Amino acid sequence: MNEAQVLEIARESVLTLVMVAAPVLLVGMAIGLAISLFQTLTQIQEMTLTFVPKVLVVFVSLILLLPFMFHELQVFSEHMFDLMIAPR
Repeated sequence: MNEAQVLEIARESVLTLVMVAAPVLLVGMAIGLAISLFQTLTQIQEMTLTFVPKVLVVFVSLILLLPFMFHELQVFSEHMFDLMIAPR
């Protein structure tokens, strides 16, 4: 295995990580922004108002995005296993 192959595997790993984590992080960021805007407009500064909806929305998004996340990880894992057994 040479340096180019190691860099290619590292690039694919980071890309897969971003593809798996980004949707949930973006949903969390969007709901956080919406709640912050709501709190600013209504001047309600309740701490639990920020956490409870965000946790619920992120949990629901995880449930909805789990098949996509699993598929991406499965494709990446199969590719890595193919590289392991490939003749050099």
